[in-house]
Amino acid sequence: MFKMFSRLLILSSILVSWLPMSAHAVLQIEITEGVEGAFPIAVVPFALEGQDTPPSVIMSSIIAADLGRSGRFKPFAERDLVAQPSQTTDIKYQNWRILGADYLVIGKMRRTGPAAYAIQFQLFDVYKQTQLAGYSIPANQDDLRYVAHQISDIIYETLTGEPGASNTRIAYITLIRGKDNSTKYSLYVADADGYNPQVVLQSAREILSPSWSPDGRYLAYVSFESGSRGESAVYIQEVATGKRQEIAKYPGHNGAPSWSPDGTSLALVISRIKQTDRSNYDIYTYDLRSRALKRITSDPGIDTYPIWSPDKKYLLFTSDRSGRPQIYRQDLKGGRAERLTFAGAENDRAVISPDGRKVAMVNNSGSGYQIGVLDMETRHFQVLTDGTLDESPSFAPNGSMIIYATTYNDRQVLSAVSTDGRVKQRIPSDEGSVREPAWSPFVKK
Repeated sequence: MFKMFSRLLILSSILVSWLPMSAHAVLQIEITEGVEGAFPIAVVPFALEGQDTPPSVIMSSIIAADLGRSGRFKPFAERDLVAQPSQTTDIKYQNWRILGADYLVIGKMRRTGPAAYAIQFQLFDVYKQTQLAGYSIPANQDDLRYVAHQISDIIYETLTGEPGASNTRIAYITLIRGKDNSTKYSLYVADADGYNPQVVLQSAREILSPSWSPDGRYLAYVSFESGSRGESAVYIQEVATGKRQEIAKYPGHNGAPSWSPDGTSLALVISRIKQTDRSNYDIYTYDLRSRALKRITSDPGIDTYPIWSPDKKYLLFTSDRSGRPQIYRQDLKGGRAERLTFAGAENDRAVISPDGRKVAMVNNSGSGYQIGVLDMETRHFQVLTDGTLDESPSFAPNGSMIIYATTYNDRQVLSAVSTDGRVKQRIPSDEGSVREPAWSPFVKK
């Protein structure tokens, strides 16, 4: 029996009325290495009912692509499918077993209005000949990609026991240099598969460090747009409306904002509060309700890139207090900061997995800068990438992948790697350089 979603699944549009929106996908994801032994799965094109013309979105293609990008599944090409059933009675399991499929997805799209549909899908175990999941989902024309990602995540979670991350978003920054040596920085938000890119901010001056609020409504970031002498400021901007507020613009440097898990505070880096204060990079917290600023570190070294632990008890940050950049952990109740990293000459820009068990960072062990992961329980450290200029890691909200910036063919691009290093993707842009990726949290509807 099918389960009916209690409400229409609507993709929240990112409205930036004062900026032109991109009409094409800025990012194109290429799988460069997948898991050996990934589950073979057949996603059959959905049957169309009550429609004179097919919709612009091919649901089965999006679902298959989402599952393939996860590295956990190996979808069959449509040309290799032995049949195209749309209901249970049409399935001949023996044919799918001969093909080598472990799982089968079938579905229907029925028009219920001028731009409205009912999307029905079923997931089957080919060898057990049983249905594992089945849903009927209402959708508008503009929501079809969103619903396809929802279906991908349902399939992923049903078969792996872990939440899928197809229906999330990424923020990133592009840099385009003009022929007159001018620069244009753009802060984008796009679907996790690179589609539906929307401009959040454009500036002739640098934009840095986008950070998502826990509810996915806001981005904090650093902008140099208003500084006549290169000063930076930290802003918070509501993604859907474009409304923003300036949070920190103290004399000197203001940077590296990071949201607390409950969304009530930011951690950030300030080089000095008053002109009379010594100039030094230290970590502060900023209470968004009271606007109170609290100094967390006070070391002669440079402390930067703070990140909250999921339980809000600690801040991890980069410091060169031992001579070279390393990752430290500071209890917010006070006390001495604990050094966490010892592998390689340098470790920088830590991010924490959603469950708090792993810390990803930029590691320099002598052959360049790669993305490494530290297991917080065993303290085992593993280098996941093989680039020479890998930077800015960010965990997927399910903790399965890490997106990061790297260099490919003399251009800055994004890449992604699974937390075990077995799945690798390259995400080039069709224009300019791409940097500073930030993966959104799960957003509750």
